[in-house]
Amino acid sequence: MEFHTKIAVDAMGGDNAPGEIVKGAVEALKERKDIRICFFGDKDKVEAELEKYSYDPAQVEIVHTTEEISCDEAPAVAIKKKKDSSLVVALRAVKSGDCDAVVSAGSSGAILVGGQVLVGKCKGVKRAPLAPLVPTEKGVSLLIDCGANVDARPEHLVQFAQMGSIYMEHIVGIKKPRVAIVNIGAEEAKGNALVKETYPLLKECKTIHFVGSIEARDIPKGDVDVIVTEAFVGNVILKLEEGLAGTLLSVVKEGMMSTLRSKIGALLVKPALKKTLKTFDASEYGGAPLLGLKGLVVKIHGSSSAKETRNAIFQCVSFKEAEINERIMQYLALAQEKTETDR
Repeated sequence: MEFHTKIAVDAMGGDNAPGEIVKGAVEALKERKDIRICFFGDKDKVEAELEKYSYDPAQVEIVHTTEEISCDEAPAVAIKKKKDSSLVVALRAVKSGDCDAVVSAGSSGAILVGGQVLVGKCKGVKRAPLAPLVPTEKGVSLLIDCGANVDARPEHLVQFAQMGSIYMEHIVGIKKPRVAIVNIGAEEAKGNALVKETYPLLKECKTIHFVGSIEARDIPKGDVDVIVTEAFVGNVILKLEEGLAGTLLSVVKEGMMSTLRSKIGALLVKPALKKTLKTFDASEYGGAPLLGLKGLVVKIHGSSSAKETRNAIFQCVSFKEAEINERIMQYLALAQEKTETDR
């Protein structure tokens, strides 16, 4: 059988590896018979997890590796020295074309370095940003960058906006996605040096629908589709949203269980509340793709459950079907051609 998408899964990366990683991958296989999963990691440990489930063996492959990269290792050194680590071998499989994408819950730094060094950036891409979908009142928005480029320059942010627009149009289905830059106020004159330099460039960019600045408090409202920022600010926003969501959920549960009356009320609102909370669960949308590479690299949380792993795999399938890499490369080639013509 010819499979539509072959996905490399780093079975040893993350706090819950290989258990939750394998479980999530198997769940994905049961829903999609046209995909094949290639697990990279300790073969004995992966097989021990697979024995717990029923699945089509034709959809599974295991590549044995002998090393792992931990989060406390220097990313560049680890990528260079641990050539037989699950992450490095998986990334090389994407580079060679043996796999269409890789999903990993491992070291963020190693994934970022490995993605750019081993898989490589598309021609014309200045920096590859991490771009997760974040839940909002009106659906989802793309936060770009959230951890890859803390020293970004104005031209990098403009390119993030362009790549993010392509992603939101062809993956989420939003025509003419609204783009905004994170700022400390709505006025054009506000912001640090980076924002002040980037704002007019975004305003002049004819290939995006730029709507101005957005303050962090307005992000959850969902009034914009692509939220542009450099990685330090983006990561702070992402972690704050995740932490706040978890805290609110905990407080709500505690309040509902505090008295007999609240427990009865909780039973009545449970179906509606469960549905609402699901829309604000970031794991429902998969992981954060590293955009602008020659192959797809998706970073999921180090504490990822089976659900996030499964959804990240589906995300990889959608990415391939929408030909996002090809669209980004085509866009950049046309942009370069226009620049040379204008000269």
